[in-house]
Amino acid sequence: MAIQFYWYPKCGTCRKAKKWLDDHEVSYEAIHIVENPPTKEELEAIITKSGLPMKRFFNTSGKKYRELGLKDKLKETSEEEMLEYLASDGMLLKRPLTVGSDKVTVGFKEETFDQTWK
Repeated sequence: MAIQFYWYPKCGTCRKAKKWLDDHEVSYEAIHIVENPPTKEELEAIITKSGLPMKRFFNTSGKKYRELGLKDKLKETSEEEMLEYLASDGMLLKRPLTVGSDKVTVGFKEETFDQTWK
C-alpha cells in the first residue's frame, strides 16, 4: 500500500517533507489536506494507529485554531468532539500527516522520517 501523504502545497514544512519523500524514492499518494481532508472515521483509524494523543493532531499555530479558541476549549472537549473539529476543516490538522499501513507521522522532522519511512 502506498503511503498517504496529506499536505497543503503552500506549507513550507509540507514541501520539505514531500521533497524528503521524493529524494528517498518513497512511493506515496499526495492528498490535498484542505480539498480532501480525512473523514471522521479515517481520522479515528489514523489516530488509533499512531498511538499518539488526539491533541497532537491539531495545528496549534494555525489561524483557524486561534479563531475557534481551541486552546482553551480542548481542555473540556471529549474525543468525539475533537474528531468533529479535526474532520470539519483540513486547516485544523497538523500537517503533513503521513500514513502508512502500520505507521503514522504528524508534522515533519527529518530524523523521524528517516526512522519511519526509509
